[in-house]
Amino acid sequence: MESSSEARPRIYALAWGFYLILALAGIAWMGWRGDLGWRAFLSPASWLRDLGAGLMAGAGLVAVWRIAGRYVAAAQRLERRLAELLGDVRRDEILGLALMSGIAEETFFRGGVQGSWGWLWATALFAVLHTGPGPSFRMWTLFAAIAGLVFAGLTEWTGNLLAPVVAHVVVNGINLTLLAGDRPPD
Repeated sequence: MESSSEARPRIYALAWGFYLILALAGIAWMGWRGDLGWRAFLSPASWLRDLGAGLMAGAGLVAVWRIAGRYVAAAQRLERRLAELLGDVRRDEILGLALMSGIAEETFFRGGVQGSWGWLWATALFAVLHTGPGPSFRMWTLFAAIAGLVFAGLTEWTGNLLAPVVAHVVVNGINLTLLAGDRPPD
């Protein structure tokens, strides 16, 4: 039987593999469409505004989730379930997960899907990806739909992926840190 310390690196490696494939698929999709260039990810004229918008949107989404976690029983159940699934995760793993999920998912969903099919399809597929077993995961899907709308709006407003990537990384980084609880320094 596999111990949790042996399973963690395997799960972490699977996550890296999944997000690498997702990012490459998004890059290929954008390239096929002719939209692949550094300006798809960053605008030199507005990068500071876009960075600030991403930070503010990410903080706003975290606040929405924290309020839901305080007052909505389904959100509390989901947090307990996600914390169990997350297990004992180190800070460097949290940072890695937040970065790779934010970059890969936004490249695929906003760069690929939204660039080809529009914000509605990108948001719906993003929400569907964030499903899980049982009723406690419905709250995750709902939050993902809300976050997907915010990320789609950021993409439409800025014309690039910097703001949605930053917002996504902020949401995942803070929420994973809170789910993991207090850990001693690595």
